[in-house]
Amino acid sequence: MNQNSRRVKISLFVLAMALLILLSSCFPGTIESEGRKPAGFLMGIWHGWIAPISLIVRLFKPEVRIYESFNTGWWYDFGFYMAIISGFGGLSLARKKDSRDYHHKRNS
Repeated sequence: MNQNSRRVKISLFVLAMALLILLSSCFPGTIESEGRKPAGFLMGIWHGWIAPISLIVRLFKPEVRIYESFNTGWWYDFGFYMAIISGFGGLSLARKKDSRDYHHKRNS
């Protein structure tokens, strides 16, 4: 193992750990609601994108939530559901396209 590949591996490990720490600080329900603004539209989008990860983390840390209860209301909900639907809805659209191609080829 040469010196450059070792440096690359160490750099990737440090970057992954920093990213993990950064992401874990953005989970819903992990920050006290006193003295901060309620979560808005952009945080709703973020929480929707990381909802599957939040669900897994919640198994080990009960204070982590999937949905931030201290929010601005409709705008947070809109961002959250938009992110959920775009993430999971996009997968279902890709599957439908594949199944249509399959049926088209099969009937030809």
